[in-house]
Amino acid sequence: MIMKLLKRSADLLLYASAFFFLFPLYWMITGSFKDQSTTIKIPPDLFPLQPTLANYVRLTEDSFIYNWLLNSVVVAGISTLLACLIATMAGYALTKHKFTGQTIIFGAVIVTMMIPRQLGLVPMFTLMRDLDLVNHLSSVILPILALPFGVFLMKQFSQTIPHELLEAAKIDGCSEVGLFARIFLPVVKPGIGALAIFVFSFAWNDYLWQLIMLSDSRKMTINVGISTLISEFSANYGAQMASATLGFVPILIIFIAFQRYFVKGITVGSVKG
Repeated sequence: MIMKLLKRSADLLLYASAFFFLFPLYWMITGSFKDQSTTIKIPPDLFPLQPTLANYVRLTEDSFIYNWLLNSVVVAGISTLLACLIATMAGYALTKHKFTGQTIIFGAVIVTMMIPRQLGLVPMFTLMRDLDLVNHLSSVILPILALPFGVFLMKQFSQTIPHELLEAAKIDGCSEVGLFARIFLPVVKPGIGALAIFVFSFAWNDYLWQLIMLSDSRKMTINVGISTLISEFSANYGAQMASATLGFVPILIIFIAFQRYFVKGITVGSVKG
């Protein structure tokens, strides 16, 4: 009897937690179908009684929403592909090869993870300015390519792969490139999937750095573009929620596409075996 009561209490707690985290998402989506007066109405309507597509129509006519979405997709997509490749190669080198300074390099990666990102904003901006990359999408892509967490995750995951597997491939005449592409990569797919979700989400939601680097309206990402819908004296909440809803869709698609790798990549990659 006590066990059943505890189980029901745990289920109620889980349902309450799910409702707590999903309600802002529900409010954002339903708010995108409300007009301005209904959005700021007190008490608010929990469901749009007179749904409208005016916010989406106005968004497409009065803003560069398509440019913002395309820029975000380009930034997040390129960052994810290159960051996963670089982190996977680094994890392979740090675990499957022995070289001078290996421990020092990995220690530097760990130390870098402990440094607040805000401390590097000024040096990174100075570097991008000297490279004449300010207001270019490459300026928001380059700092993401060598994420310390990505190197750490793939290094830990690579440790689960037995050296005997690679040695057997070497005996069969497999080259170093072949070892990495044909043997190593297929085995670490779960780790790459987990890292891809993390990098894509990080690049998509990296508002502060994108706000610093991008000022041209046509080159802004969706997060920076949403902020331009707020003026000093007014804010179009319906348009903001509509643009945020459109910006949420790619993240959802990426998570659904890689979700089968996510939990396995985190749990297996964190255990050395």
